[in-house]
Amino acid sequence: MSTADPLSPQALAEACASAMWDEDNASRHLGMELLAVAPGKATLSMAITEAMTNGHRTCHGGYIFTLADSAFAFACNSYNQRTVAQHCSVTYIAPAFKGDLLTATAREVSRRGRGGIYDIAIINQEGEHIAEFRGHSRTVKGTLLPE
Repeated sequence: MSTADPLSPQALAEACASAMWDEDNASRHLGMELLAVAPGKATLSMAITEAMTNGHRTCHGGYIFTLADSAFAFACNSYNQRTVAQHCSVTYIAPAFKGDLLTATAREVSRRGRGGIYDIAIINQEGEHIAEFRGHSRTVKGTLLPE
């Protein structure tokens, strides 16, 4: 990307997401789908399989966390600055079950200096609130796309 022909913020977010998706083996392996991306925002979905259930016959919380973490990653990496998680927390509100389609929607709350805060809501196919995730990001050296 040259300074003579800069991408719009939306085009930049989409290009960053495409570059990340190509290398994101974990999200792809779990069957996640990247539904939307914009500057500071991302939406991903994932169907819960039997392999994702625990001894309570509900979705293991780690898979819910992983879906939210992936949405967080795409949202905070939408500015072509490599960004990683510094701290994350999740609050589980209701169980998810085999066959559920979960959707995680990330939105930027704050982005200042090298740090950012992102909230991610996870819902099921009925619109029921499954979990809330908050991620704190930290930029590191490098870009996703050539400068």
